[in-house]
Amino acid sequence: MDRMNRGITAKGLATRQRIVVAAALLAREKGAAETTLDDVRAATSTSKSQLFHYFPDGRADLLVAVAEHEADQVIEAQQPYLGDLATWESWQGWSRAVLAHYAELGERCPLSSLTSELGKSSPEARAVVGALFATWEAALLRGTMAMLPDRVAAVRQARSILAAVQGGVAMLQGTGRTEYLEAALAAAIAPLKTGAAA
Repeated sequence: MDRMNRGITAKGLATRQRIVVAAALLAREKGAAETTLDDVRAATSTSKSQLFHYFPDGRADLLVAVAEHEADQVIEAQQPYLGDLATWESWQGWSRAVLAHYAELGERCPLSSLTSELGKSSPEARAVVGALFATWEAALLRGTMAMLPDRVAAVRQARSILAAVQGGVAMLQGTGRTEYLEAALAAAIAPLKTGAAA
């Protein structure tokens, strides 16, 4: 439990989470820069005093909480595959899960919101995005190291896969088409099949 949640009751935590989820959806739809505290209050039927009770620094605190929530969503959407990428079959399952997830979300995707807007809202939010990519890369690296004998190649491949997802999602956002993400994922994980067979 983080520092800001200490001393909050279970009911209070549920209220805070409800506010964060609503703010995250607003940020995806309108953009973080356009989402105001009044928007969040209207969407959650909360008072100004409630918002400042849970987010003492107002919008800045709320955007960091939204960034943390969205980062959790990015990782959660890849489970259970991301936790065990030791076989070619698990990589294929992961790839299908990632493609299906982002195809379903379309323009309302947490990864896009994080990288295009939330991560720029404050140094604290940028740190959340940095931690997300570090966690994600570490999980992918465990998988590539299980498939490739050379550590340098495994590191390069993990980073290529992460960049493929990011780039494919950006293309999906811009065009509404999943073909770019599908092609990028297929090309990024293909060397792992060869490594597994070696």
